[in-house]
Amino acid sequence: MAWVRVPPEHHPIFFEALPADARVQTMRMFGGVAAKVNGHIFAGLFGRSTMLLLPEPARAEALALEGAGPFDPMGNGRVMSDKVMLPESMMEEPDELRRWIARAFEAAALLPGKLAKTPVKKPVNKPATKAAAKKTTVTKKTPTKKPAPKAGKRSAPVRKPRR
Repeated sequence: MAWVRVPPEHHPIFFEALPADARVQTMRMFGGVAAKVNGHIFAGLFGRSTMLLLPEPARAEALALEGAGPFDPMGNGRVMSDKVMLPESMMEEPDELRRWIARAFEAAALLPGKLAKTPVKKPVNKPATKAAAKKTTVTKKTPTKKPAPKAGKRSAPVRKPRR
């Protein structure tokens, strides 16, 4: 499947179809919008349609709709088995779209919450300022010391080389 841009007119239809629940969060994804609850994405705009996370009985029912199919975001046959693409015509049926999204929301709301990802701070090796970047630090090599002789062994005295 070739990449298809989400039509801008689908955004307000999608937002209107989302449940009026304080737990619903939206985010930009795949050039469209996705909705999640408890950290689980349950619906999203993709291409000219809507993707839904559905449990098995509802998933089979959704896949039986004419024009529906498994969600294959890369178009390479690797489908996301728990997600379904609704038919494109669903975007013209706001009440039906609202019912399907509500089913996906209810199923996702029952799933255990995902832990919020904390951003990992990566070490930065860049100087903080331009002035610091211009400074060069020369480090001197410190001579390495020979290990002390082990007890019980005699060693010759260490002589310094002449210059």
